[in-house]
Amino acid sequence: MHDGNRVKPGALARLPLFRSIRPLQPSQIPKDVLAGVTLAAMNIPQVLGYTRIAGTPVVTGLYTLLLPLLAFAAFGSSRYLVVAADSATAAILAGGLAGMATVASARYVALAALVALMTGGCLIVARLLKLGFLADFLSQTVLVGFLTGVGFQVGIAVLGEMLGIEVHSHKTVSQLAEVIGGLAGAHLPELYISVAVVACIRLSTRFAPMLPGPLIAVVGAIIASAALDFSGHGIPVVGPVTGGLPSLGFPHVSWRDAGALLPVVGSCFVMIVAQSAATARAYAMRHQQQLDENADLAGLAAANVGAALSGTFLVDGSPTQTAMVERSGGRSQLAHLSTASVVALVLLFLTGPLKYLPQCVLGAVVFTIAIGLIKLRGLQHIRRESPGEFLLAVTTAATVVLWGVEQGILLAMTLSLLRIVQHSYHPHTAILVRDSKGDWLFELVGSGAVTEPGLVIYRFGAPLFYANANRFSEEILSVVRHATPPVRSLVVDAGPITRVDYTAARVVHQLKDHLASRGVLLAFAHVGDLRADLDRHGLTEVIGPDKLFDTLHEALAVVHTMS
Repeated sequence: MHDGNRVKPGALARLPLFRSIRPLQPSQIPKDVLAGVTLAAMNIPQVLGYTRIAGTPVVTGLYTLLLPLLAFAAFGSSRYLVVAADSATAAILAGGLAGMATVASARYVALAALVALMTGGCLIVARLLKLGFLADFLSQTVLVGFLTGVGFQVGIAVLGEMLGIEVHSHKTVSQLAEVIGGLAGAHLPELYISVAVVACIRLSTRFAPMLPGPLIAVVGAIIASAALDFSGHGIPVVGPVTGGLPSLGFPHVSWRDAGALLPVVGSCFVMIVAQSAATARAYAMRHQQQLDENADLAGLAAANVGAALSGTFLVDGSPTQTAMVERSGGRSQLAHLSTASVVALVLLFLTGPLKYLPQCVLGAVVFTIAIGLIKLRGLQHIRRESPGEFLLAVTTAATVVLWGVEQGILLAMTLSLLRIVQHSYHPHTAILVRDSKGDWLFELVGSGAVTEPGLVIYRFGAPLFYANANRFSEEILSVVRHATPPVRSLVVDAGPITRVDYTAARVVHQLKDHLASRGVLLAFAHVGDLRADLDRHGLTEVIGPDKLFDTLHEALAVVHTMS
């Protein structure tokens, strides 16, 4: 049947590019274009604020909404993900470049561009190796803690700018101490302006989320500054902003600089992969769309290379900006191409008024962004459901605040991997017993429970490998030693045991011999795909082919006849 609402396949459909836009739907085009204009109105003030976090000139924030958006739309897969400046990666960048160059200087901008270029290179390698799954190795728990820590760190960093207090330290705790110590000398006009901007943004977000609150606050501040001569009354302003489209070229740096930047590049790479994939995945599931995480890696790589070539800092998949587009009715990357077009017009014709923008206004915009990063409700949910994971999240947040953003992301990565190891090393184990209706229940190992007199069905909830094999063996032997009456048959419910490595195979071999010496028959149920590992390691012959079963029912039927 002919669908009159779709553009017929042609040259565009055959191209491997712009998957995030195709197929074009004429009825959706106006909505996407309007959503892009709305995103530009809401996001331009924010990306100007992100430059305060990153330490780069104001105009570089606009650059992040130009070539990076075009590049991700061309090479990415997600129809919703907005790839532009982000507070978390900006904070990591600023921490990594601290002390290497003067903030906002030409060398600082070149180093920031080099970080974007190197990060893009890492993302290209990840795409070639199909490493999209790496996003799963940074847990949501520590990500919430990390972003909360970034929120506190960024919010405290701009307090001095909002209050007109000079702050010289680069450490969060010291910055807070300097602000508190200088409260008596706060510049009241800057304080009043900052409070008005924060109130405007927060109230619009709360009661009129479709209105561009940050844009209203910024435009209002520019008009007031020009009319009332803020700079002449001691209120610092941004000053002249270079107009026009960015010049393209590689950053002027040395190989020695590249070596020094490897730690910050690694941290940014992890953050970009984790946050972008989590955001893209969430919107793909919500709208029942197919997502290619490896194609998104190519898009993120292209976006960061584009950022580097256009002289700005690295970009990331932004949850807040993606939410803006969805709320505005955008349903494809066409909305983001519309945003880039609006930003190009601003760069060409509207940078002049930015010179009147008070610096405290940018600080206030950043402060509202920081508030949005602090996930207190998320932490409360984690605490209610998992106190142990709550401790990990709080530890990550505290590390960011006390030691730095780069250290925080490294800790977040380490803690996430440790959680995986912990779950595998210390999995759930149980003894299977029947209730009065004949249904299976799980009883704690060590409770003295047996499946029935003389029989134990033991369940081990993870693959067997070198780190947990001894726990597997020791727990089974403990159950056998303490069971009354004595155990004659032990069946391992191997459903969760998807793999057995070399070390674990040796342990199972010894366990079989130990149980045999006590007159205990050992069998495995729900073997399934595990059979290949058992064959490879010789365990099929050790245990006995007639004691390996696909179902628990088969295992019990045979065990009852043998025992």
